[in-house]
Amino acid sequence: MLFSPRKFGTLVEGIAQRINARFPPLVANNPERTVSEKRIEEILEETFAAALQSERENEIGFLGRARLRNALKRQLREIGYDEQFVDFAAGKLIEQLTRGAE
Repeated sequence: MLFSPRKFGTLVEGIAQRINARFPPLVANNPERTVSEKRIEEILEETFAAALQSERENEIGFLGRARLRNALKRQLREIGYDEQFVDFAAGKLIEQLTRGAE
């Protein structure tokens, strides 16, 4: 998949904003949070599916997935998520992209 820099930035920002709206850093970074890992996975999967829906026709190659993963990690760090959640979310993004490519 080839993204223009503007479209790529808009996509990553949109994903990060949707995550922030549904699972803000205040909740995500709280070690005593009451949100289960399964629910967090559901939130991430729903968020990624909605954001990537229009990109389904295009195949996202290895470099595209790596670029999206790294950009999402940067964006989530800027919003204020801790590194554990950033890695978890980025991993789930790659899982979803890989699943969609099959």
